[in-house]
Amino acid sequence: MIGTYDTKSDELRFVADLIAAAGVGVCRVDVSTQDPDRAAAQVDVGAAEVAAHHPGGADAVFTGDRGSAVVAMTSALRAFLTARDDVGGVLALGGSGGTALVTPAMRDLPVGVPKVMVSTVASGDTAPYVGASDIAMLHAVTDIAGLNRISRRVLGNAAHMLAGAVAAPAPSAQADRPAVGVTMFGVTTPCVTAVRERLDRGGGDNSDGGGSDDSGGSGDGGDVDALVFHATGSGGASMEKLVGSGLIDSVLDLTTTEVADLLVGGVMAACEDRLDAIARTGVPYVGSCGALDMVNFGSVATLPERFADRLIYEHNPAVTLMRTTVEENRAIGQWLARKLNALTGPWLFLLPLGGVSALDAPGQPFHDPAADTALFDAITAGVRAADRVRRVPHHINDPEFADAVLAAWREVQA
Repeated sequence: MIGTYDTKSDELRFVADLIAAAGVGVCRVDVSTQDPDRAAAQVDVGAAEVAAHHPGGADAVFTGDRGSAVVAMTSALRAFLTARDDVGGVLALGGSGGTALVTPAMRDLPVGVPKVMVSTVASGDTAPYVGASDIAMLHAVTDIAGLNRISRRVLGNAAHMLAGAVAAPAPSAQADRPAVGVTMFGVTTPCVTAVRERLDRGGGDNSDGGGSDDSGGSGDGGDVDALVFHATGSGGASMEKLVGSGLIDSVLDLTTTEVADLLVGGVMAACEDRLDAIARTGVPYVGSCGALDMVNFGSVATLPERFADRLIYEHNPAVTLMRTTVEENRAIGQWLARKLNALTGPWLFLLPLGGVSALDAPGQPFHDPAADTALFDAITAGVRAADRVRRVPHHINDPEFADAVLAAWREVQA
């Protein structure tokens, strides 16, 4: 139970008491930076103990300046929390400052450890706080400034959410099955669905798209656990967080569209560290160019003025897609080649010569062979291990491409 006990002790005590009443042990951790002595008698871990985990020691935290103190306490809390091996779950309360202080430490914890953040900013853009983690953010509704008929209900719900998650954890399903991370977008769904179904059947390839238990794969559906991630920026980051935590054994990165948004300026962008966890861990990797024909924006009205003359497609009222150009595809290919060169484990990258998305096919609005060729040529020219880039004479959503993906997946694990 983490919070600034010098200013929010009543609310924190109310929540902690409810958790304890539910039969869950509570460790009260103070992250006060202004008047930590005031809270010392109310907590199990004082602010000074947390601050001592800062690389510069407690003096680096208690500077007398609120801004620098909060930043330093954020760093100290991350070191404190990740050093413990007894964290069953974390609950915190805060306004904008408290939320920014605690959530980085929450993000450092493994996916699956319950994390609840009651915050006054939870009704806005929570991406900076949640990132690629599984933090549950609960809007405080009223400010966290005293107990009232509303705050008691909201804080009580938070207490029981965490207590229930800790006391009755969901059973770990299929933990004995190798986990395969797969990236998908709506326009690559047929490809990913075919691959996932074959993985579920044991990794076999079958040109009719069916798959079977005796198709040369590793066995029945109990052998592989396919984890599909929607490539919306946070999707790729979430997959790589699990890779970095050792929770994914191999990756089928079939939809790398987030890179287009990163380089061109879309709203579903990857971070610059995309593929870094794969390079760092060396997990077997098969990648492709799924949906690199498009950059994502919100409604048509939100399209930046500089793109007013571009080819766009209104996917739905809230999502507008813009076709990438030859020049943009060349830059995307060069970026991917640089990242592929940094991979330390076994990898293959497949180029679907027939098109990279449902919109990039003959008769479809984004069909542009010249742009695709620029992308494929830039990747091929940029990688040092040219034999690891394979040209597949099919569309990404053709059953034959799914066959090639499964064959490549088996190859990188050999």
